[in-house]
Amino acid sequence: MARHLAPSSGSLHRLLASCHYPPTSQAPPPRPLLLPKTRSAAMQLPRRGRRDVVAAAAASAPSPSSPGTEVAVWGKVSAVLFDMDGVLCNSEEPSRQAGVDVFAEMGVEVAVDDFVPFMGTGEANFLGGVARAKGVKDFNPESAKKRFFEIYLDKYAKPNSGIGFPGALELILECKNSGLKVAVASSADRIKVDANLAAAGLSVFLFDAIVSADAFEKLKPAPDIFLAASKSLGVDTNECIVIEDALAGVQAANAAEMRCIAVTTTLEEIALRQGSPSFIRKNIGDISINDILYGGSNARHSM
Repeated sequence: MARHLAPSSGSLHRLLASCHYPPTSQAPPPRPLLLPKTRSAAMQLPRRGRRDVVAAAAASAPSPSSPGTEVAVWGKVSAVLFDMDGVLCNSEEPSRQAGVDVFAEMGVEVAVDDFVPFMGTGEANFLGGVARAKGVKDFNPESAKKRFFEIYLDKYAKPNSGIGFPGALELILECKNSGLKVAVASSADRIKVDANLAAAGLSVFLFDAIVSADAFEKLKPAPDIFLAASKSLGVDTNECIVIEDALAGVQAANAAEMRCIAVTTTLEEIALRQGSPSFIRKNIGDISINDILYGGSNARHSM
């Protein structure tokens, strides 16, 4: 999908200046981020060889736990893959309520919490998991999913109904202005993705790619959706950052060998830690562009 807002040349230059280059690549002149004092001192010693300067720089470099080493630890970032439900859109609770409505029409009483173990795995699993747990006989996941979408779109996801999380649009624009590609990578069907984005006031043209569940047999926690998003963007998996709220999504990011920032909009931190995210924030509004580019001020820790 065509980018709606292209980054300025100034933003691109700033991004290139902040990127981490592997030791084997030809890097531009080093920034004074990791070794500000040593670099200037080295420039005053023209008679010293390159190895001497590097050795002196390494000796005076910050310790691995200091903020100055964040770029080296975090690595290069070229794209951000946003989950939708629970990350861009405050739609997990309405989705569970629509599920309750579906089962009520079948004469089966369920609670919103019954759906929690199946969040982030696609609507067929979302509904089918509860049906299995409740022992519903002759359950047809496709017809149940069809009815789910009818109820959800009619009652819970009307256009511009304000289900977008505060800070979502701002972070998307910051990513784009920093030269990063952005994509939606969701286990929901495309009909729900489009409805939720419209309800949140987020144009589909903000994103360089939108990957939904329709074309996949294996959904999260399988990595297929994230791998497809990476391929669609033309970005290596090790340069992608995933933002997720569900344990299945965190596990999918790890399976795709991508770094993952988890948010506690749906699950508690202790539950998300089972998937070993890179770090955890409260919600998308608490994620800064520095979190994405450099791993934040505490990339090895949580909130």
